[in-house]
Amino acid sequence: MKLCFATNNLHKLKEIQALLGDQFELVTLSDIGCETDIPEPFETIAENSAAKAKYVCDHYGINCFADDTGLEVTALDGEPGVYSARYAGPQRNADDNIGLLLDNLSTKSDRSARFLTVITLVTDGKYQQFEGTVDGHIISEKRGSNGFGYDPVFMPNGFDRTFAEMTLDEKSLLSHRARAFAGLVGFLKQL
Repeated sequence: MKLCFATNNLHKLKEIQALLGDQFELVTLSDIGCETDIPEPFETIAENSAAKAKYVCDHYGINCFADDTGLEVTALDGEPGVYSARYAGPQRNADDNIGLLLDNLSTKSDRSARFLTVITLVTDGKYQQFEGTVDGHIISEKRGSNGFGYDPVFMPNGFDRTFAEMTLDEKSLLSHRARAFAGLVGFLKQL
């Protein structure tokens, strides 16, 4: 079965292809000729994930899955949430986003947070969603140089290192994205 992963991130594509084996042929957005910055107009991560997968299916006629991820901070009523990538503005700069997050948390005692990933799979017009979360808290200054986004300030519960201080293999064992993809892979292998 041929499936489009609604991304152009070749690293993510390779990881998922390795998990799925030869049963599925994965292609990217650029492989199908999609150069559009697919709109994410909704207020929830699940809705935006579904919108991306639906867009690809409707416009390119191919079965597809799409992911969306956000950081939800308890003391900020779930912010940055769906706006995680552009929290500090349309420039989508991780340092700016972390700076604003730390400023907004500077007077808060509750620093609990979670990462949430939702993957939407659309096959033959049927929708399935898979969710992965990891709970933790936001530390007061950046630590580590691995990872991306909020990884330097997110410390998962039960650990004394941020995601950015972990190796990719260590992070992959407990990350929100890995948990969501595990659900997707399990479902696809049953098809």
